[in-house]
Amino acid sequence: MYVPAQPWSPDSWRERFNAAPLPYDDPDAVQVAVEKLRALPPLVTSWEVERLKGYLAEAQLGRRFVLQGGDCAETLDDCRPNIVTNKLKILLQMSLVLVHGARRPVVRLGRFAGQYAKPRSSPVETRDGVSLPSYFGDLINRAPFDATARRPDPNLMIAGYQHAAITLNFIRSLSEGGFADLHHPEYWDLSFLERADLPGELRERYQRMTEQVGEALRFMEALAEVPVGELSRVEFFTSHEGLNLHYESAQTRKVARRPGFYDLTTHLPWIGERTRQPDGAHVEFFSGVENPLGIKLGPKTLRDDVIRLLDRLNPADEPGKIVLIVRMGAGRVRDGLPPLIEAVRSAGRKVLWMSDPMHGNTLTTSSGIKTRNFEDILTEIEANFEVHESMGSNLGGVHFELTGDDVTECVGAGLTESDLDQRYASLCDPRLNYRQSLEMAFRIAHRMAESSRRARG
Repeated sequence: MYVPAQPWSPDSWRERFNAAPLPYDDPDAVQVAVEKLRALPPLVTSWEVERLKGYLAEAQLGRRFVLQGGDCAETLDDCRPNIVTNKLKILLQMSLVLVHGARRPVVRLGRFAGQYAKPRSSPVETRDGVSLPSYFGDLINRAPFDATARRPDPNLMIAGYQHAAITLNFIRSLSEGGFADLHHPEYWDLSFLERADLPGELRERYQRMTEQVGEALRFMEALAEVPVGELSRVEFFTSHEGLNLHYESAQTRKVARRPGFYDLTTHLPWIGERTRQPDGAHVEFFSGVENPLGIKLGPKTLRDDVIRLLDRLNPADEPGKIVLIVRMGAGRVRDGLPPLIEAVRSAGRKVLWMSDPMHGNTLTTSSGIKTRNFEDILTEIEANFEVHESMGSNLGGVHFELTGDDVTECVGAGLTESDLDQRYASLCDPRLNYRQSLEMAFRIAHRMAESSRRARG
């Protein structure tokens, strides 16, 4: 068991090794920005965080399923109503498909309202003999390849906070206004009849399913003689990678009538594959907050790595606290995942297992374009289901980089390599587009429905 060298505080991470240091060159400006952030209201609330934790505890028991999705890296320029609305629409549609197939509630976690920072494999990018800082996301610097844009700017933390607040306010307004009411899926329909790229069979499957859901709701309400509010209105929670610890710690505080500290930049922060060292700065920081936490686990993860992380981040084994997000690649899951499941089971620990089938399946085409293959992504998800079922465990969620827009970034499900340069919009990693995301939801729902039928005998 790890014994901390000093009492935890929101700033104790500064004394630890940081595997992803951000190349700020003006410490005084960083401190000014941090102090300003500390004085601003929180973006989320502690009771929302605790509500999510309760849902995740139910998902750990197989009573809920988690859908986590959104951009690889949000940009400040994408804080526009149509872009935000399309993200919500595709998550709603995917979740409705999963609810219908899995016959259990779905928790919706958006990679939005804060996913402005991205780790990079190299701190420096070189083009035509010119070297500049890599693009770390709009929370740290900007994407254009020039010295001014790439210089890390602490004031972008303030801009990121402001854009996250605007996004959250819009999302909450839509939800409260009935946008996410299952009685009215037409509010969040993505204009099927106007989309020539959507196959007729897929459109018809979705329309039949929404009609069945509507009929079921009306039947239950007639039976109960009251509106089925809990079922008909859905919630959204936010998540992002907690990479920039200046930003995270500045919004970490105690709240009235609750013990402990809460990171109130988001409901569920996660620790990335590059920053999950048990003795490192990121694990040190997140070991002291009450939020549920995601941990990315790649193909080189060892049994002891997982147990050390659980000891550090959830020593009391609190239900709903830890989400292990496995990102191994389609060809490695069947060998790499079983030892981790067995280690957690042997230690008697409570975790939620999720599959991130995106990051282990990135490839580069012959023309130098970074992409992912739809079938590889689906194969990794199916392998996760198979491994968990064979070991008597439970895959409790999926984690996607996706968009509700018609981008051309991943091949398969209607796109070939020759299509990629048509609408390739991502600044970092390739995302599933609208059609691919909806098709993925149907494939997963079918897989879950088949598993349920087998389990019932």
